Amino acid sequence: MFNDPKNRKYLEYASLGVEIAASFAVPILAGYWLDEKFQTSPWFLLSGIFLGIVLMLAIFIRIARDTGNKS
Repeated sequence: MFNDPKNRKYLEYASLGVEIAASFAVPILAGYWLDEKFQTSPWFLLSGIFLGIVLMLAIFIRIARDTGNKS
């Protein structure tokens, strides 16, 4: 199944989507959890949002760089 180039490309795109979603969701959820644990609302959540945005931008930059190299 994964030997077919068409299926491999779909798997690559699906994993990229999961990577983008996780890079944004995990820091936000961790920030929310830390706020609940230490009663510091909203500071850890805001830090998680900022970190998630930075991670997503890093992924988008990597994708753009890799796309430019394939051409």
